Amino acid sequence: MISFKRALLIAGTLLTFFIFLRSRHKSNGPVLRPLNSPKPTGSFSENQLNTLQDESDPPSPADVAAKSTPSRTPTDSGERYTYKKPKTQVIIGNLKAKPLREQLAYQFPYDPEGKFPAYIWQTWKYAPASGDFGESLRPSEASWSELHPNFVHEVITDNVAVHLIRHLYASVPTVLDAYNSLPLPVLKADFFRYLILLARGGIYSDIDTAALQSAVNWVPQEVPRSSYGLIIGIEADPERPDWHDWYSRRIQFCQWTIQAKPGHPVLREIVAKITEDTLQMKREGTLTKDSKRSVMEFTGPGVWTDTVFDYFNDEEYFDMSTSQGNITWEHFTGIKAAKKVGDVVVLPITSFSPGIQTMGAGDDDDPMAFVKHAFEGSWKPENERHIEEKNLPKW
Repeated sequence: MISFKRALLIAGTLLTFFIFLRSRHKSNGPVLRPLNSPKPTGSFSENQLNTLQDESDPPSPADVAAKSTPSRTPTDSGERYTYKKPKTQVIIGNLKAKPLREQLAYQFPYDPEGKFPAYIWQTWKYAPASGDFGESLRPSEASWSELHPNFVHEVITDNVAVHLIRHLYASVPTVLDAYNSLPLPVLKADFFRYLILLARGGIYSDIDTAALQSAVNWVPQEVPRSSYGLIIGIEADPERPDWHDWYSRRIQFCQWTIQAKPGHPVLREIVAKITEDTLQMKREGTLTKDSKRSVMEFTGPGVWTDTVFDYFNDEEYFDMSTSQGNITWEHFTGIKAAKKVGDVVVLPITSFSPGIQTMGAGDDDDPMAFVKHAFEGSWKPENERHIEEKNLPKW
């Protein structure tokens, strides 16, 4: 019978022998360690939650460079490249001390390869459920839901808009100050479309527009959705010599219908512009209902068009080394199909202005007709509505 002391001695000898054999054994397999830790830490179950990497195969310098180098997506023309800036971390405590554009970029980051959110945003004085909504607007409002059954379609009233913007931009108080300071409903309506698209993305369209085709058809299917983040249309393409008597720009982009991914740089820039201009006028005491600055140039198609062209010619976003000059109205006049510049798709005048019977626009049944605008001018007094449609110059 083995005594207790002898049993301990045998067990100790076997354990020592086992440890000796294990220390002499050299594994040919890789040592797996947590990706974010220089050595194994935590419990077994915690470490299993981490991604494991092969310690014997560290990343090559080329791999490291590829991760740190901004990617560039070629456009259709092959002449310009969309420049996707690497995201930089901002300490939240210092965020309010940063310039306005950096604050907006942090709060609403842009992912050009992300999806277009399935939202449709419209604004009006009354909700569709209200008896005051207006029977003439119901068919056009319903057309958006009918052609986009899987989208969230919201008609935001003026009262709700105030609270929504306050919620979305609570961390950027200068934007809230500017929105609340605007003296006219039309100015707030213009600003709202840029604000909601910057923060949430999707489609914004005026309440007096009707959807003729689903947004799925707006851009040819062969163009990858990951290659663009903003869809706009041409409002005016006047060729007559007195065009400036009728429009503010030779090519004017409409802003009654816009589709965007959240955070797009064009939206960020126009929100910053309007915010800065509003607060500057407020400080000067010139921000009044009778201000000499026109809606067109302050929040409307004039400043919107300028902001888009500024983006097209911004070295921060585009490689200009192979460019043969700035992109101007001449690149878009007379186009009959969608034209892509970087991550922006520009649709011809027929797409959002069919049936106006001028400037080469097609009819409502044209294959390129996507949205019908009634030119209600709903923000104006009743006797001034429809003025754009009645007074459109004929060619």
